[in-house]
Amino acid sequence: MDPGSGALDTPVEDRSTPSVTVVVITHNRRAELARTLNSLVELPERPPVVVVDNGSVDGTARMVRCCYPQVRLIEPRCNLGAAGRNLAMAGVDTPYVAFCDDDMWWDPGSLARAARVLDDHPDVAVITARIILEPGGTDDPINDDMRDSPLSRRDDAPRYPDVPGYPLISFLAGASVVRRAAVQAAGGFSARLGVGGEEELLSWDLADAGWSLLYLPACVCHHEPSP
Repeated sequence: MDPGSGALDTPVEDRSTPSVTVVVITHNRRAELARTLNSLVELPERPPVVVVDNGSVDGTARMVRCCYPQVRLIEPRCNLGAAGRNLAMAGVDTPYVAFCDDDMWWDPGSLARAARVLDDHPDVAVITARIILEPGGTDDPINDDMRDSPLSRRDDAPRYPDVPGYPLISFLAGASVVRRAAVQAAGGFSARLGVGGEEELLSWDLADAGWSLLYLPACVCHHEPSP
């Protein structure tokens, strides 16, 4: 089955109890964050949204409090980098968490698709989405790298005949939906690594614990890189 078509292209469910919380970490990107939050609060899945403001001094926290009262704001008052996601995960109760950088946003329906795959396949810990670069709407070249993964395709194996996607040994945190319990059991993001490559140690720990990581093109995340 083409990973971008078929069973995953079903209407988005209006879940009364969301299974995915969106976690955004930010630092001094008030304008970009506002654009991201505008998109997230309009998603048909209506996910809870948590923003971790990593010590911004540009009025980010005040903007979130004033303009997005439905968004939970966490202020560690210092820059925790990627480890700010750990702080957010500790305070949510949904089984899945979608990470989103402050210059990214999720396509409507993608969170629901990811949740269905995670529901149906309890050995999967991470789903990384197809990334569309904005404002041009072009595919990020890394999509080809993930699709061309040298690892064996799951849908070639008898145990996983119905799982779309491509196996990975790492992931892109800003465009991924994760199984919260698996990530927390693996220790989350290391505070030593800041932002940039922070997924590597965590992904290896997840793989070592027997979890699967997937690239799922049917899920889409948009990225307009901050200048």
